[in-house]
Amino acid sequence: SGLIGRSWAMVFAAGGFKVKLYDIAQEQLTNALENIRKQMKEMEKSGVLKGALSAEQQLALISVCTDLKAAVEGATFIQECTPENLELKKKIFGQLDLIVDDNVILSSSTSCLLPSKLFTGLKHVKQCIVSHPVNPPYFVPLVEIVPHPETEPSTTERTYALMKKIGQSPVKLNREVEGFVLNRLQYAVISEAWRLVDEGVISPTDLDLVMSDGLGMRYAFIGPLETMHLNAEGVSNYCERYAEGMRLVLNTFGPVPEFSGETVQKVNQALSEKIPVAPKALDARRKWRDECLTGLAKLKTQMKSD
Repeated sequence: SGLIGRSWAMVFAAGGFKVKLYDIAQEQLTNALENIRKQMKEMEKSGVLKGALSAEQQLALISVCTDLKAAVEGATFIQECTPENLELKKKIFGQLDLIVDDNVILSSSTSCLLPSKLFTGLKHVKQCIVSHPVNPPYFVPLVEIVPHPETEPSTTERTYALMKKIGQSPVKLNREVEGFVLNRLQYAVISEAWRLVDEGVISPTDLDLVMSDGLGMRYAFIGPLETMHLNAEGVSNYCERYAEGMRLVLNTFGPVPEFSGETVQKVNQALSEKIPVAPKALDARRKWRDECLTGLAKLKTQMKSD
């Protein structure tokens, strides 16, 4: 019932599904429900609440439970949201494996643990899949669906259909790969950003501006491959014109950074001047970020319907 679990509960309730939120401590569940209620009421007031139901109707769909067996009874889909710890996740799926039937889908929110490490050896492995959301799932709709080598195709298809039904934007990976796709792209950007700051080419603040007021504006609507297509007379033409230049630049990229030493202090100082490392300041900035994402989501929905 942490940040991701609460967000998933809200997403499923917005889609009209009954949700049982499980955790080991009643206090955590009580706090989670209070947090969900507060968020839903605020979003309803601002006109950005997801789904066709009112906040009260959605809240009525969410119940809480401290008993795992009772929590999953009658479930058609189980979304695990424990901390990113392999042994903890394996323990939970081991427990679920003993109590679920042959129809329920067992899904993990993991951002980087491979399905083969999570699910191998489970008797219900054919029903297991990773559904990796983007933080925060309520405001960013992408979900990476990553199968275990033994996952049944029907498990993938059912998960994909469910995510579409609740308003998320699912993508299917044909096979597992370290970091999945979103984090591989994100780490590639972070890696080069770090090198440019480390080598004194640009300041941390200006580096972030290159993304937020440059590439990020374009990538909010189209991806890198469509960008290539539109920046020339199609992808083939783009490669003819720019492949040599791209290879020239890419060959100058250095090794993977260590993410330690002076550069950490330099980047941390620049970011801390902008957003102090204090709970109140960080929470305020996260709230601002989520409001921006909500506004962007509304704009994208409006543009699609136009």
